[in-house]
Amino acid sequence: MKLSAELKALEARLGHEFSDPGLLVRAVTHSSMSSATRDDNQRLEFLGDRVLGLVMAQAVLDHDRAATEGQLAPRFNALVRKETCADVARQVDIGAVLKLGRSEMVSGGRRKQALLGDAMEAVIAAVYLDAGFDAAKAMILRLWGERVRRVEADARDAKTALQEWAQARGLQPPRYVEVARSGPDHAPQFTIEAQLDGQTPTQATAGSKRQAEQAVAKALLARIENG
Repeated sequence: MKLSAELKALEARLGHEFSDPGLLVRAVTHSSMSSATRDDNQRLEFLGDRVLGLVMAQAVLDHDRAATEGQLAPRFNALVRKETCADVARQVDIGAVLKLGRSEMVSGGRRKQALLGDAMEAVIAAVYLDAGFDAAKAMILRLWGERVRRVEADARDAKTALQEWAQARGLQPPRYVEVARSGPDHAPQFTIEAQLDGQTPTQATAGSKRQAEQAVAKALLARIENG
């Protein structure tokens, strides 16, 4: 199989030339384009998630040899979560080559976080099947790069920190209320308000409820810490 110019360009961005180009084609084929003669990337996604997990588990261990399991777990989670995979997918522009059915194309599938994250995991599996674990590991560490080095700061869970702050003072846990949703279905924006006894309610907006909750917890923590 000969790859299109767009997929050859993706190969270059990934830093891996496929011996079996069909693996890359399958990795960027969404289920909306699957058929009896065309496999989608769902099985590859399942495998890629596990390969990524093993590489990142070793990476966080190697990065901080004195860290406890309790410190390592949130760092690991920050590196393998779907949002991070989607960010890396955007970095190498996987969205530009995704093979999507018409419905997904019309609804903005090339920009959807879930589709991008899934495709990135599928690409990892494709490299693993094409050239083995070492090749997949090298690509992952190259693409995740600085994220591994700064993960300690990024992995600080603001919601957990805010809840611990409240519990230490005998307060009820903070409450997170969705107060607004805007934007189209394929790119929604959620506004979440954090409510905590004795504090002025604080709001933040992001592309997912999880991100908005983390953002508003971080903002409220910063205000508390700054007096």
